Amino acid sequence: MRICVFCGSRAGTDPKFTEAARRVGALLAGRGIGLVYGGGRVGLMGVAADSALAAGGEVIGVIPRALQERELAHTGLTALHVVESMHARKTMMADLSDGFIALPGGAGTLEEIFEQWTWGQLGIHAKPNGFLNVDGYYAPVRQMVQDMVAAGFLTRDYADMLTFEADPEALLAAFDRYRPPPRKWFPARDGVKP
Repeated sequence: MRICVFCGSRAGTDPKFTEAARRVGALLAGRGIGLVYGGGRVGLMGVAADSALAAGGEVIGVIPRALQERELAHTGLTALHVVESMHARKTMMADLSDGFIALPGGAGTLEEIFEQWTWGQLGIHAKPNGFLNVDGYYAPVRQMVQDMVAAGFLTRDYADMLTFEADPEALLAAFDRYRPPPRKWFPARDGVKP
């Protein structure tokens, strides 16, 4: 089993973010779960990878050639795949993974986890998606998801596909319980004519 971790190529301003990345890497390795991530050695990306490696875990990085130098590719991984585009990166990360966790990060982290959530809604995969809500970092995202439901742009079962937990062990436990809803655009369910 492997879990993909999306997170910042910076460490952020709060030491709690670094500690969370360190804890996630060690936890995954300790449970025999491989870590898939963006392949960098800097920021929270590097912290999670180094922590998993130090605990004897499998760590697979996927990085676009154009970012290989800018993100300072990690050279001590179990495997590092250099691909030609961001699209290829995300596709390979998804193919290698059985679930997706967003640690604190910026626009790229949000884009990556939202794409996997969307793919789950469309039935492209049936894998769990979760946010490690370190010190409430993702509380605004959680509220926005609820606002989407209230505004009629998202059904409750698709909102419930996302797990928000402050503790990584609780997040993994939720992944173990995860059952995907029916994929989007089933005619009988959504009132759409084929």
